[in-house]
Amino acid sequence: MAVDYAVIVVYLAGMLAMGWWGMRRAKSKSEFLVAGRRLGPAMYSGTMAAIVLGGASTIGGVGLGYQYGLSGAWMVFTIGLGLLALSVFFSARIARLKVYTVSEMLDLRYGGRAGIISGVVMWAYTLMLAVTSTIAYATIFDVLFDVNRTVAIVLGGTIVVAYSTLGGMWSITLTDMVQFVVKTIGLLLLLLPIAVVKAGGFSEMKAQLPTEYFDPLGIGGETIFTYVLIYTFGMLIGQDIWQRVFTARSDTTARWGGTVAGTYCLVYAIAGAVIGTAAKVMYPDLASADSAFATIVKDELPVGVRGLVLAAALAAVMSTSSGALIACATVANNDIWSRLRGVVGAGGAGDEPYDEVKGNRAFILIMGIAVILIAIALNDVVEALTVAYNLLVGGLLVPIIGGLLWRRGTAAGALSAVCVGGVAVVGLMWHYGILANQPIYYGLLASLAVYVVVSLATPPTDAAVLAAWRERLAGNPARPAFEDGTLAPDHPSPSGV
Repeated sequence: MAVDYAVIVVYLAGMLAMGWWGMRRAKSKSEFLVAGRRLGPAMYSGTMAAIVLGGASTIGGVGLGYQYGLSGAWMVFTIGLGLLALSVFFSARIARLKVYTVSEMLDLRYGGRAGIISGVVMWAYTLMLAVTSTIAYATIFDVLFDVNRTVAIVLGGTIVVAYSTLGGMWSITLTDMVQFVVKTIGLLLLLLPIAVVKAGGFSEMKAQLPTEYFDPLGIGGETIFTYVLIYTFGMLIGQDIWQRVFTARSDTTARWGGTVAGTYCLVYAIAGAVIGTAAKVMYPDLASADSAFATIVKDELPVGVRGLVLAAALAAVMSTSSGALIACATVANNDIWSRLRGVVGAGGAGDEPYDEVKGNRAFILIMGIAVILIAIALNDVVEALTVAYNLLVGGLLVPIIGGLLWRRGTAAGALSAVCVGGVAVVGLMWHYGILANQPIYYGLLASLAVYVVVSLATPPTDAAVLAAWRERLAGNPARPAFEDGTLAPDHPSPSGV
């Protein structure tokens, strides 16, 4: 294992080195939170693919392939579909808004009365997403170093918190690009063909397994529909995803770069399912489907290659963890803390860029420590991730998409939809169970109904607010904007509630 250890150590050291380099680049709020909005197509595509394909997509995707066969690809496949939909239909408009958070978008669209409530919901989602990604370190480091769960979480979490705190989005972008390359080589180019060959090829896999393992819909129509609701729609509105859209240097980069990333996700989904199916042939009686990835890597790969593939799994977890962490800290600082302190629209002419960077860096550190502690205390990753996505989709999908597509939507309708949708999914999860499908079905319907009814029953959004909103969507702010993208003081500022 010495060679494998060396590969992993070099990889981890490289992550920290990039954090240090990123610290020297991040000299303003825009540089720290959205990489100066300067990423080109290649880097944008790689980093976007890296953040959406985390531990759940890699280890969990292989596990679903082990359990259901090729139809196990649907979870990750719907993530790719969501990213494609976001890129084709919405990313250009989102990028032109020049904001930092989803809640800022809601404030601009509805006149500054949806921010703090939507911020709390988004903060809960990004926090739990970061926690579930951090928990996944335990599986990987257990295979690598045979350490206990707590040490594994602290080790992996500390490295991510360190490079994220140092350089913000620049560090995360650089590390994600490396992680994208490592994942591509480790999972697609090495583990996939090796697993198929070790299983005897596709003909032997078909001979050894039931026919339903090769049925594209074998996992069940209801499950696929639920994946679409949770993951496809979740990709459209998550702060972690939007914050990457904000890094694009142009509308074209956001649209086409995201389309390439989404297509890559579809390929990754199929690869994970095939690897899991091959593992089922080789290890038909594993106690847990989620252990399929670690088992095949540990037992079937040669020295050196094994280290690279484990580094690929580590890369998958780190990319999602760091992206969720900076999103969580950004929301906590910009959407919640600054509003509670009465500071609105930070970034004015008198603000010092160093102060902005220092404040956001402190929040990443604080949120990072909290994530590590919660990850140590929490055991069930699937339930935590389900709660996060149910809250996100049930509470925020309707007011966000409604704001982008329906002019008649109002602030009262948006606030009602956030509150009713969020409360509904929580109550229904308590009634039906966290993993049940009904909470997201009924919660989303309740949110939609309340949004439409309340919006129609209340006065339309002020014409000046809508005019300013249309100007921002067109990429032409009604008033001059500062270098970091925020509007000058004479523009009507969102006030939050």
